[in-house]
Amino acid sequence: MKILYAIQATGNGHLSRARDIIPILQKKGDVDILVSGIQADVELPFEITYRFKGLSFIFGKKGGVDLLETYKKSRLKRLIAEIRSLPVENYNIVISDFEPVSSWACYFKNKKCISLSHQAGVVHKASPQPKHTDLLGRAILRYYAPATFRYGFHLKPYADRIFTPVIRKQIREIIPTNEGHYTVYLPAYSDQKIAKILNRCKGIKWEVFSKRIEKPYTIRDIHFFPINNEAFIRSMASSAGVLCGAGFETPAEALYLGKKLMVIPMKHQYEQHCNAAALKEMGVPVLKKLKLKRLELIISWVCSSATIAVDYPDITEQIIDQVLSNHQEEIQKAAFDRADLSTKTFRSLTLRKILARLAGQYR
Repeated sequence: MKILYAIQATGNGHLSRARDIIPILQKKGDVDILVSGIQADVELPFEITYRFKGLSFIFGKKGGVDLLETYKKSRLKRLIAEIRSLPVENYNIVISDFEPVSSWACYFKNKKCISLSHQAGVVHKASPQPKHTDLLGRAILRYYAPATFRYGFHLKPYADRIFTPVIRKQIREIIPTNEGHYTVYLPAYSDQKIAKILNRCKGIKWEVFSKRIEKPYTIRDIHFFPINNEAFIRSMASSAGVLCGAGFETPAEALYLGKKLMVIPMKHQYEQHCNAAALKEMGVPVLKKLKLKRLELIISWVCSSATIAVDYPDITEQIIDQVLSNHQEEIQKAAFDRADLSTKTFRSLTLRKILARLAGQYR
């Protein structure tokens, strides 16, 4: 069985999860790996078959996605060329972790695509939603990487095809300690902004992991470190608590390790606001923004001792087995249908026609 496993590389969560999923897929068949995106700091210890620019969201310095930079970095013609070049018809099954090139290649070539991602869990009607409505944000979650079938990960199993988080083996094997410092990962804020706020918390030691530096440095009680997977895990595992964005993997891992957690969702990032709604429902404190007027809430959190118990069993292989079992018919049929896929029709589409199809998905 030939498997294409495609991973989004905006942020580090998708790649971190893939480290545990790929070895399981490799036991089930011949796996080719696709990675697209330009905003990750984690590398995969596996051979990558396809590496694309894809379509990435660019983090800003004021608490959110930088929409202007995201637009500047976007190259629609390049994206369409990548979609055209990907031979999804050569695979029995395509599994996408919110990866747009593989998903749209399947869409245009009439190939079934299985979404196995956190986003598939977020868009499910049973999952917690923020109070404010964001039609564009919800549309992006649903159509950025379209899929025929959806299986999701979330902080709780809110529905039949929503599973608890994949906790990396690196995290599961750690014995957590408390050395008194607080681990911080807020990539949408500048180091200066973080220092301005956190230095007001007298006597508290912070270990901040920054995407913007190459060497460590210190400002009073704040130690800044460049992004490094192993160093971040050590810091988090030995921390008194974790202050981070409302992504998925880092909050889930912090909860698994029994750490106090506080989150700040990014602006213009609807998925993080959905995560924040779920975390708030669980009892995790959520800040709207990193501002001086929120300082009392941060100090109150630092002074508290409350943690939240979670049950995240190691069921990743059972999830993969369930997905493959549910789609045996499609997998077998794909072996006979490769020659019949309308690749010539796809390649003959003009840019205008492709854009019209893309636009139609958002109506």
